[in-house]
Amino acid sequence: MKERIILGIDPGTNIMGYGLIYNKGNSISLISMGVLKLGKYDNHPLKLKKIFERTLSLIEQYNPDEMALEAPFYGKNVQSMLKLGRAQGVAMAAGLFKEIPIFEYSPKKVKQSITGNGNSSKEQVSAMLKTILNFKENPEYFDASDGLAVAVCHYFQGDRVAQGKSYSGWKNFIKENPGRLK
Repeated sequence: MKERIILGIDPGTNIMGYGLIYNKGNSISLISMGVLKLGKYDNHPLKLKKIFERTLSLIEQYNPDEMALEAPFYGKNVQSMLKLGRAQGVAMAAGLFKEIPIFEYSPKKVKQSITGNGNSSKEQVSAMLKTILNFKENPEYFDASDGLAVAVCHYFQGDRVAQGKSYSGWKNFIKENPGRLK
């Protein structure tokens, strides 16, 4: 029976959410979920450093087999999207550094995978995760359940993983993104 640990990350520059699940065969269970609070840092590069370090420590602590991230989305502010992209990038770099396959999913894809509706609220996603993974406690921040939702979304993709973007190392990332090198 196939066993794996999946790390899901909801990148953010004020709060980064994460969740880890254990998958054996057709079952999944909650390992851990939480947040990294970054509000006390007013220096953006320092926030990015903390994201990298926390992601690396999660990888070293739980030894995940795969990592799934929520892709940044364009809201009202281009600067916010750029900051989210940087946050996602440093979390991704930590996974690439440890040679963990990385998968990326849009926020709508994550919500649809969990609730069946790509426009679900954070409350709906969190409530459904409690049912799916059979836990009772409410996370202090929805960012934690959002990170967990990314991991569960990746599990639900199963053989359809090609729908997400996957990078299994720097060489693969560079091969898939030649225009990003200057």
